[in-house]
Amino acid sequence: MKLRTIFLVAGFTLASGCSDYLDVNTNPNAPQVVSANLYLAPMIHWMVTAPQFDGRFVGHYTQEWLSTSTNLSPASTWGRMGYDPGSDNGAEAWRDVYWSLGQNLIDMNTKATAEERWDLLGVGLVLKAWGWQALTDLHGELIIKEAIDPSRTAFDYDTEEFAYQEIARLLDSAIVLLNRGDGAVDAGYLARGDKIYNGNRTKWLKLAYGMKALSLNHFTNKSTYDPAAVIAAVDKSFASNSDDALLAYPGLSTDLADFNFWGRTRNNITLYRQTKFILGLMDGTQFTGVDDPRKSRMLAISPDNVYRGLDPNVLGFGALTTAQQPNNFFGFPNTGGAGVPGRYLFDDKAKIPVITYAQLQFIKAEAALRMGDQATALAAYRNGITAHFDFVNKRNLDNNQSPTQISATELANYLASPEIVPAVLTLSHIMCQKYIAQWGWAHTEIWLDMRRFHYTDVDPVSGIEVFRGFAPPTNIYGDNGGKVVQRMRPRFNSEYVWNTAALDVIGGRALDYQTKPLWIIQP
Repeated sequence: MKLRTIFLVAGFTLASGCSDYLDVNTNPNAPQVVSANLYLAPMIHWMVTAPQFDGRFVGHYTQEWLSTSTNLSPASTWGRMGYDPGSDNGAEAWRDVYWSLGQNLIDMNTKATAEERWDLLGVGLVLKAWGWQALTDLHGELIIKEAIDPSRTAFDYDTEEFAYQEIARLLDSAIVLLNRGDGAVDAGYLARGDKIYNGNRTKWLKLAYGMKALSLNHFTNKSTYDPAAVIAAVDKSFASNSDDALLAYPGLSTDLADFNFWGRTRNNITLYRQTKFILGLMDGTQFTGVDDPRKSRMLAISPDNVYRGLDPNVLGFGALTTAQQPNNFFGFPNTGGAGVPGRYLFDDKAKIPVITYAQLQFIKAEAALRMGDQATALAAYRNGITAHFDFVNKRNLDNNQSPTQISATELANYLASPEIVPAVLTLSHIMCQKYIAQWGWAHTEIWLDMRRFHYTDVDPVSGIEVFRGFAPPTNIYGDNGGKVVQRMRPRFNSEYVWNTAALDVIGGRALDYQTKPLWIIQP
């Protein structure tokens, strides 16, 4: 009856020559046309949070952690360098780049261009570059040229090489735009959606240079690698931890997106535990006898007050008693810790970064060392360690978490050890410290680093593994054919259900596609 009434009213309105009936499609509480800056906040949220979704799985490949609920069973997948067939696990960034950002980012950039809001457009291009970087480093080949084309029902993949070219183009364009102060550039307008830098385009400019440095440094296995260009980009990027690109999680609403993905409220990592690998980098096992002060502020102790890590080749907790089993990352046995402050990044209100000053300093150190410049490499390396100590302290203050602050004396003693700061710096020192600084948040960059060094490459100077103590699991996922994992398979529900013809072109339906090396790590 109501539907009939609507039609009658519509007919009467049309007959009277009035077009007000169109207002039925206008909802003042959900406007169909919004200002360009209002697109930004949710996209920034996913730029920071999507990698954490995927980090639950990537973190198994890199042995940041292991899941005690599923990963340590004989049927486990991720801890054996496999994947979950028929599942979208490990494809959150794919979903968010093509959907959460997707058309929204296009619309924002189109409006920003029309309104000459060069600062907002610059930020939009940074987000676009971030998306292609995140996806190509996870998955390899991508859909770029035909992406977000509503006229298509199938989409061809572009090469990883093209993805890197597009990343460079976008970042260079962003840098030009973020240097502009003309047009309708307006920090207050940008700040309304900018939940990282509150409208400060100079900070976004530094972030663009930081992303450029990170991307350029991935070319270490290519003849085109240019360490001087990497260093130049780092030097134009972050000057200190005050430039870190951090997203705050206020935790003030009932919306879970208002809470840190790793916080106890969201319950995404409650059943995960640290590995022997990360512990070995911090408890003196790999750096003879040097106990890292960050260990007690980042990692979890067992109820019997001993630090332990899990082995990917041991089922469950092995022979560990309940008192010997590592606590969860919030610092409690089993599923404890609800409603109280956690630890480090594992807290409802802890800030999560996109890129940090410490991370960039380790990138600079690697580039300088490859140039043969020990002095520059050593200075950047020390800067990276010092900055990460400060980063750990700050994250443990985000919600007044329980770990104490690392003292200046503890830092000085750590840097004074020749095991940590040797007379001759090596790639092993740099990459192990970079791993510690990225542990818990920069999962894709950690994994790309490991793949650049083929997981178990030996340092040419020290003769020690670059990633000291790392070993792939002995019982590798069956479909891998004994090979280590090199890429995530594309998102199941979009690609394997709807885009299989394009997958066939790149070999994406092969059982061992996940073991195909990325272009960027090949000579």
